[in-house]
Order: sequence, then C-alpha cells, then structure tokens
Amino acid sequence: MKITDIKTYLVNANSGMHADRPRGRNWVFCRIATDTGLHGVGEGGGWPAVVQRGLEEIAPLLIGEDPFAIERLWLKVYDVLHGHGLTGSVRGGVISAIDMALWDIKGKALGVPVYELLGGKVRDRIRLYAHASSVEQGRALIERGYTAFKCSPSPAVLRTLREALGNDVEIGVHCHGEFSPGGALQLARAIEPWEPAFLEEPTHPDDLDALEWLSKRTSVPLASGERLFSKWAFRDLLQRRAIEIAQPEITRIGGITEGKKIATLAEAFSVKVAPHDGSAGPIAEMANIHVLACSPNCIYLEHKVGDVPWRTEVASGVIPEEDGYIPVPNLPGLGIDLNEEAIAAHPVYAVQELEYRFRTPEEMQLHRPG
Repeated sequence: MKITDIKTYLVNANSGMHADRPRGRNWVFCRIATDTGLHGVGEGGGWPAVVQRGLEEIAPLLIGEDPFAIERLWLKVYDVLHGHGLTGSVRGGVISAIDMALWDIKGKALGVPVYELLGGKVRDRIRLYAHASSVEQGRALIERGYTAFKCSPSPAVLRTLREALGNDVEIGVHCHGEFSPGGALQLARAIEPWEPAFLEEPTHPDDLDALEWLSKRTSVPLASGERLFSKWAFRDLLQRRAIEIAQPEITRIGGITEGKKIATLAEAFSVKVAPHDGSAGPIAEMANIHVLACSPNCIYLEHKVGDVPWRTEVASGVIPEEDGYIPVPNLPGLGIDLNEEAIAAHPVYAVQELEYRFRTPEEMQLHRPG
C-alpha cells in the first residue's frame, strides 16, 4: 500500500463575526488517499491557516510512502520541519493531521478500531466535562448527565455554583494562563473552601517555574498542558510534580502517536489526563476518544456543548453525547469521515471580514498584580 494523495481543507468554525485571533476559530482537516482505495482523515491545530500551508508543502514528500509506517513517517515529518526551528504548534499541527489520518488508514485496512492497535480499550465510554459560569448553565449540563464542568476564574462564581449545585458535581476553574504567580496564589486560596476540582492554567504556560512555585503553596489540584506541543515539554512539566491533571491538545502535540505516549508518561507520574478539546473539531475529538479508551489514567475529555451546528455536517460519524459521556465506537479506523460538500459550504472568513476584540494592557494587568 502506498500514499497517492494528500488533500487539505480549511473550515470555518466561528459562531459569529467577533474574533480574538486571525480569522477567528477554524478547523484544518486532511485526507490521505492510497493506491488501494482506502483513505484516512486527520485534523491539525495551532494556527489552522498556517498549518494548512505546512501540510501542502509536506504532502509531496509523503507520496509513495507506506502509510503503515506511522512512527517512521512521524519522525520524517518532524525532521523535515526541524530546519525551520522550534515552530511549536505549527509543526505539531502538521504532524497531528498526518498522524491521525495514518492511524485511520491502518485501522481500516486491518478492520479494527484504532484503540485496538494501541493496546485495547479499558473503558466503553469517555466522561465529558464542559463550560458553565452561571447556575443556569450548570443546571442545564447536570440535566444532560454531566458530572463535571469548569467556570471562569472568580471565587464568587465558584461559590455561587457550589452553593446552588451541591458537591456531587466537579467544578474546575479556568484561568487561560493569565495570572501572575502572586495573583494565582491569591485565587487558589480564595477558591479552596469551595472544593474546586482543579485550577487550570493559572500562570503563563511558558513559565513552568511559576507553576511549580504555585503548586508548593496550594492544595488545589493544578491542571495544564493545552498550549504545549511535544512530549519533551510534558516531560519537563511532569518532572516538576506541579500538576495533577495533564491537558494535552491532540491537534498540537503530534496526533495519536504522541497523545498515547504523553498519556503513558503522565501515568508514570501518577497524573490524570483530561485532554483539551474546546477549540478543536470532530476528527480531533474522535482521535482523543481512541487514545483515552486505552489510557487507564483518563479522567475526562473537554467537550464544547452548543458548537456550531455544522460540526456534525462537515464530518460523518460524529458520536452524540449520552448522559455526559461519549460511547467508544467499534468501527474500523477512527470511525469518522469528511463530507466535502458540507465543508465547501463553510469557507473561512478573510481576515478583514471579522470584528476583532483584543484585551488591552490594562485588562491584562487585572490578573497580574504588581
């Protein structure tokens, strides 16, 4: 079997005309074809428009390759892009899309789900957590069967949610990496009485020293990792014993191959895994499901409730949630495919078509007390 073609797709995933990044939120998909008629699909992340360009430049170098040689092709793409320097999530996004598609092909060719190739499943469904910062939102999730969600970084919000919803639901607090170490410590101490499930990205993701410093001064479980882009970055994070929950983003770290390695690495440090999935699309979610199905230390997967309605149109095989969980599929490969006609109906916006809203320096300083 040989690779014959790699096609890319950039898909609009904006829910409105406001954005906080170039072109707003988009998805980048790829489809790898073979000379047997089998094909596989994948999804990249990081900076989708840039990742798409990277995929287009890498594609000719993979034509004629054996799609079963997943580890070797992962290394080939990594080394080919190494000359560009530490391009982070861009290189990670390119590799992720290709890697997922190769696992999809291999599973289809062998007639088994991808998780069977990764060691076999240890669970039949994946627990989800979502977003809610009001009592109404929290109750709506609980009514749908959710047992976990995260809220904005406000002691008042967490207190209100806990008093209204009780202690049976896990409530995390999400900081987006915007707090100074001192500000993060103040927040951790303020929310501790309300039993947060975790404090996510409390300090800048590039500053592992700050996260380690905070972990030694609070009993609140810390979570981080969505903006990291390699197993080496997770090694450095885990060696500091600073977190209790690792949150890799499968479209940035190198796909299923690295997702499984990072989950295993986290397991060796007694750290749970709850992958970031809030901005990613349907293929990435399915790839996460296969990795988590065979990862003993999975705690839950982030899920974007109320995503754009065409999420289930651009890809066939999207599995609907059931009582706060997603069942693990039993179809060969990833169990999902692309709908090119639906994708064509949702082109990305030009940069100038969106209305951008960026935080001012004054707003940023609110979370960075001097």
